[in-house]
Amino acid sequence: MTTELRKDSSILVIGGGGTVGSSTALHLARRGYTNVHTIDVYPIPSAQSAGNDMNKIFGTLGKPFEANLSREAHAAWSTDEIFKPYFHETGRFNSSLSETGIAHLREEYDALKSAGLADGVEWLGTREDIVKRVPQLKDSEIDGWQGMYIQKGGWVAARQAIDSAGRELEKLGVKRTFGPAGTFKELILSEDGSRCLGVVAADGTRHLADRIVLAAGAWSPVLVDLKGQCVSKAWVYAHFKLTPEEAAFYKDMPVAYNGDLGFFFEPNADGIIKICDEFPGFTHLVKRQPFGAPEPLLISEPRSHAAHPTDTIPDASLASIRKALAAFIPDKKDIEFFDIAMCWCTDTGDADWLVCEHPDWKGFFLATGDSGHTFKHFPTVGKYVADLLEGKLAQEYLDTWRWRPGEGPDPLQSCRAAPAKDLADMPGWKHDDEPDV
Repeated sequence: MTTELRKDSSILVIGGGGTVGSSTALHLARRGYTNVHTIDVYPIPSAQSAGNDMNKIFGTLGKPFEANLSREAHAAWSTDEIFKPYFHETGRFNSSLSETGIAHLREEYDALKSAGLADGVEWLGTREDIVKRVPQLKDSEIDGWQGMYIQKGGWVAARQAIDSAGRELEKLGVKRTFGPAGTFKELILSEDGSRCLGVVAADGTRHLADRIVLAAGAWSPVLVDLKGQCVSKAWVYAHFKLTPEEAAFYKDMPVAYNGDLGFFFEPNADGIIKICDEFPGFTHLVKRQPFGAPEPLLISEPRSHAAHPTDTIPDASLASIRKALAAFIPDKKDIEFFDIAMCWCTDTGDADWLVCEHPDWKGFFLATGDSGHTFKHFPTVGKYVADLLEGKLAQEYLDTWRWRPGEGPDPLQSCRAAPAKDLADMPGWKHDDEPDV
């Protein structure tokens, strides 16, 4: 039988140095819970978290359910003093060149209008329309592009935002453990196996708790058997630097996203731009036995840049990013790149989160399945996890984020254009001599 949740109940968050974990801890502490404990391999912001990044996109997606969540997140980014300094509401331009891509964007736009969520959203159907809203693209190769401009969009300084949340967690008295004592090894179950009692760490430390939350991002399906509901994948990015004069031209530019090519952001204060290509992601398939699995499984395990600092990106990805840059900023197509790396997320089949109690282990809750679009919800995602723990999560969310193995699309593809390719088939990214097993 599940014990009653009290303000002094012990709550353990696995992956508390990352996006969902730190947000969850913050919301619990703000609600007055006095015994919240986070564990992670690295201190906040965790060096292996996808959120430990220069910037992430913020913008409304076309699905009304997701748009409503985005509106809540927008309000939090705009008003919460912990997050407000890191929100840059420059706008966002979502576009495509292909016939199918344009048709999909038009469907999204029409769905927003039908749901009454199109305030500040404008369809841009010509080159002139695009340049009017995004003048920084006046010399770009954008003939034939169409898409929508989202006024309540832009980008967030991800790493700085997580660091800000970490400082607030410290003020609120949240306990944090990292290193071997914070590295997950296995769950502790009751004698009959029906209830989760805590976690054993890599160094043998036992962390007991009344409630345990798995919020380990791309590592979640490697740590605990999720019955194939999540597949972790890598996306790629590169950086380049502009002169102060060049950077001034792109200041306050809307995030420019093209679904056939990639996307880039305005420069940061040092004139550095991050650019990414757009593709279905890469897996890293290896044999692992997550907790609860009866035997080793072929699972996509992240190779974090923190643990493998010489890893870069496949040769094909580098060419793809160059192609995107040639379209966005033609005169910089050959500029030198640096900080070239992979970023790991975990997809569910339908791209909706997995936020629920485990059906077999009472007291063990899942908060994962980010599907590449969760950082924009950083200020609010923990609210939904806290609601779940308190038994008051809205039914619509309970239904959408339920435990659902075998349902819907294969997470190897998810909502992407094609299934992910495996890194074993993509040369150019591995630069150490360690066997990749």
